[in-house]
Amino acid sequence: MKRTKYIILIVLVLGIGYGAKYLLDRAPIFTGFSAKMVGSWVFMTNRTQASVEAHELNSFFLSLSKNIVNKKDQSVTGSFVGTAKQKAIYREGLGCTLLADGDEATVRKQKLIQEKLPENPDTIAWPFGDRLPKGDSVKVNRIKLKVALDSAFNRGNTRAVVICYDTSFVTEKYLKGFSKRTRLLGWSMSKSVTSSMVGVLVKEGKLDVNAPAPVKEWQNDNRKNITLNSMLRMSSGLEWVEDYTDISDATIMLYQKSDMGGFALNKPAKYPPDSVWYYSSGTTNILSLIIRRQFKNDQDYWKFPRKAIFNKLGMKSVVFETDASGTFVGSSYIFATARDWARYGLFYLHDGVARGERILPEGWVDYTTTPTKGSNGEYGVQFWLQPKELPDAPKDTYFCDGYHGQRVYIIPSKKLVIVRFGLNGHGEFDYNNFVKLVVDAFE
Repeated sequence: MKRTKYIILIVLVLGIGYGAKYLLDRAPIFTGFSAKMVGSWVFMTNRTQASVEAHELNSFFLSLSKNIVNKKDQSVTGSFVGTAKQKAIYREGLGCTLLADGDEATVRKQKLIQEKLPENPDTIAWPFGDRLPKGDSVKVNRIKLKVALDSAFNRGNTRAVVICYDTSFVTEKYLKGFSKRTRLLGWSMSKSVTSSMVGVLVKEGKLDVNAPAPVKEWQNDNRKNITLNSMLRMSSGLEWVEDYTDISDATIMLYQKSDMGGFALNKPAKYPPDSVWYYSSGTTNILSLIIRRQFKNDQDYWKFPRKAIFNKLGMKSVVFETDASGTFVGSSYIFATARDWARYGLFYLHDGVARGERILPEGWVDYTTTPTKGSNGEYGVQFWLQPKELPDAPKDTYFCDGYHGQRVYIIPSKKLVIVRFGLNGHGEFDYNNFVKLVVDAFE
């Protein structure tokens, strides 16, 4: 009997020890995630810490992080029982940055020289401003459209919907606590914007998608044959694990590395380029680093997406957050209003042209929507194509896709852009039914 008790006691002690080690090993990831999320939402959207913790951070692991907001210091520190401390710092125009293994003093020196908006968006007509026409300018069945909107907000924790037809604004709806002024996190929809930045540099003759990627660290090994096209299509062949349920390359990069692109580009080649398709946030952050290296100084680099794209589209709310090294986190961290995300969708609906100016190269949108080998026809160039989740959508549908249900759907054959933001897990929102109901309202 005594022996049995000792065995049980030993098993319990070992179990507790294993559990403690398991949590401590993962603590820097969930404290980093928590500090970063609280900081971004609190400092850029005026949401309360309590709201963010009750919604974005309500899972078991994330709820273990104790987050301290310092508004005077404009920082948030997350910790787990006094350990695994992670600090995120907010800077105007550059967003909230997790220090990870970076130096706080260096990060605080990174300051974007802000330029005042040349015009008040409320005085400019849609789509380049927020002044909307009175009355219906689009033929649409408003009863059917209301059904579509109601379906979106009845389940899946939808926060915002904006629908546009051609260049016209059709409708919008927001969850209580969110509005047309609220910046929303696009998560991996940021990848699509990163591809647009590459497109602009291609048009300027600074990059060539068919040439080997300009990464000096790869020139003396088999990675030298990786092209920008391979990277844009998630077919670089680099070793990578994209898993957000545990410690992986993706979670280490986002929550434990100050130089995300540098971390990813040091991964070895696992497969020949273009032989295997594998979704990788690391690849997009390498692209972001490549973009940065095309500029002589940080101010020009940080202003580039705004000057080259956002201002020309009327996207005035955008904050593209950087990592601690100062590189845009191209995989994940763009905040913008739902209206501005709709403007981005319209930009692609109109073939990369805005106000008569061609911003993306001729044929870039066709290139973007050409299926990538090995992706089962579901992926193009940092955009998703008409997938299994939308069996009833028009076949030319393509979209930006972000974690927790962020979407910008572009449907050229219907001249539609449909934006949906939410906070839902897998299977909690019926994207197919929602898109079908919206499309049917315009038939």
